[in-house]
Amino acid sequence: MTWLITGGAGYIGAHVAKAMAFAGERVVVLDDISTGMPGRLPEDIPLVRGSASDRALLDRVLAEHAVTGVVHLAAKKQVGQSVEQPLLYYRENVTGLTVLLEAVVAAGVRRFLFSSSAAVYGVPDVDLITEDTPCAPINPYGETKLAGEWLVRAAGRAHGLSTACLRYFNVAGAARPELADTGVYNVVPMFFDRLTRGEAPRIFGDDYPTPDGTCVRDYIHVADLADAHLAVARKLGGETAAGDLTVNVGRGEGVSVRELADLVGEVTGRPVDAVIEPRRAGDAARAVASAARMSRELGWSARLGVREMVESAWEGWCLRHPEARLR
Repeated sequence: MTWLITGGAGYIGAHVAKAMAFAGERVVVLDDISTGMPGRLPEDIPLVRGSASDRALLDRVLAEHAVTGVVHLAAKKQVGQSVEQPLLYYRENVTGLTVLLEAVVAAGVRRFLFSSSAAVYGVPDVDLITEDTPCAPINPYGETKLAGEWLVRAAGRAHGLSTACLRYFNVAGAARPELADTGVYNVVPMFFDRLTRGEAPRIFGDDYPTPDGTCVRDYIHVADLADAHLAVARKLGGETAAGDLTVNVGRGEGVSVRELADLVGEVTGRPVDAVIEPRRAGDAARAVASAARMSRELGWSARLGVREMVESAWEGWCLRHPEARLR
C-alpha cells in the first residue's frame, strides 16, 4: 500500500509519516508548508508542496504515487482563531475535505483515515468520555471536525470506503527534539514560553470541582499518537478492514493543570509559581478519554507517560530556544 499523508510536515504529521515509513509502509506527504517544516521529514519520504484542496494537484499525486490510502491531517486547528474566523475554518476544514474526498473517490482509493479531535464533544459532564458520549462542540473548530466526521462516514457508505475517525485528546511531547511542536498554542509550550521570557505561567481558573480546583485533561504523547495512526491504518488496509471506525486516542488518565505545572517545574529546574487568572469560556472541568475501544478493537494502548511528554518537549524547546537553559 501507499499512503498519502496530508499535513505530513507538521508537528503531528511528521511523527505519523516517520512512524509509518519506519514500519515499512510506503508514504508520500502533501503539505502547503504554512505551518509544516520540510526539515522534519527524512529525504526518502517524498514531499509534495501544495494544498490538500487543490483538486488538480490531488489528482496528479494520487495517480503518480499509486496511492491506496489517505491519512488526512491537514487542517486549521486554533480554537480562538476559529471563533474569530469561522468562514476560514469551514472553508479549510470542511470544503477542503470535500475536495479531497472527491479526488479520493475518483481515483479509486478505498481507505481514508481522518484526524478528528476531542473538541467534537464540547464540555460533557462525565468522568470518562467514550465514543458514544454525545457530541456538542462549542466552537467553530470543533464544529468543523464533527462535520468532517459526518462527511467522511457518508462518503464511506456511499462509495465503499473503509474509514476511520481518530479523536485526539491533548497532544504533547516529541519523539526527537527536532520534531517538537514549534507553536505556542498548547499548554506545555505555553508554560515553556513564559518561563523562557522570565514571566509566570498562567493557569485559567482554580475553582473548578476537581481535586485541586484546576482543569483536568488527558494528555497523549505524540509518538503514541503516531503509533495509533499506524495501528488504524493497518486495520483499514487489512483483509478484515473496518467499514467505519471511530476511536478516542488518549491515555484514559487525568492530569490537572496544576499537576502539569509542578511537573514542568521539576523538569526545567524552575519551580512554577503560576498566576491564577479567570476561567476561560468553554473550558470543561474534566475531559478524560476512555481508551477502551482502541485497546479492544486494535490491541493498542499508550506507552508513554506525562513526564516523558514534558521532558521530550523541553528538549525540543531548548533546541530552538537555547537561551531557555541559561535563565
